[in-house]
Amino acid sequence: MSPRSRGGSPLAGCGTARGKAFLRVASALLASVLAAAPAWASGDAARGRLIVADRTRGLCVLCHAVPIDEERFQGNLGPDLAGVGARLGEAEMRQRVVDSRALNPLSIMPSYGQTEGLHRVLPALRGRPVLSAGEIEDVVAWLLTLRE
Repeated sequence: MSPRSRGGSPLAGCGTARGKAFLRVASALLASVLAAAPAWASGDAARGRLIVADRTRGLCVLCHAVPIDEERFQGNLGPDLAGVGARLGEAEMRQRVVDSRALNPLSIMPSYGQTEGLHRVLPALRGRPVLSAGEIEDVVAWLLTLRE
């Protein structure tokens, strides 16, 4: 009987070698699909900066320190995003925004592009991602500018 048929998480076996291999393959597949996105998918860094700073939309500054001086009271639960563009490639950055649990099943970061497999979602928000595909591309574009 699979974890899913028992009502468990589909990622329940991710600590096993087989589960880790599955995550690597799934991650690579998603990265290749996203890398082949149409030209419209390239984001606008200025819009991405606004989304990251917005405490009602992106929510990024609630958990991350970001190099936006005018934003006070930034979080420290997640890693500091200064220089993240020099540490991560575009596909990995996008994957972390879309669903960071694919890279780290224990991540507490929200899955900004996911609509499936989520728990405790308000009924009015079920089936809707936190950020649209275009907004995710905007955030990724801005994060890639953070090279220092």
